[in-house]
Amino acid sequence: MGQQATFHAPHGGADFLGWRKARSGATEIVYDDGVTRRMIWRVAGGSPNELRLSDALRVAVGSVRVVPTLYDELKKRAIAIERVAG
Repeated sequence: MGQQATFHAPHGGADFLGWRKARSGATEIVYDDGVTRRMIWRVAGGSPNELRLSDALRVAVGSVRVVPTLYDELKKRAIAIERVAG
């Protein structure tokens, strides 16, 4: 199946963020709000630094507005993404 790292909202929300390696070898980021939204992005440009990616997800899931914070954190770390689903 591959590597995976997951994070859940610490403030009692159902928000979930995780990254995984797809069968194709691409790294994907998954967001689920626990109710209606599920979004998937593919990390562009090959294999990202897993530590930097995990740090960005950890910061984002700890905020109240997870998706906008995720975009900001990925931009700070120069990690480019492209939306796959959602």
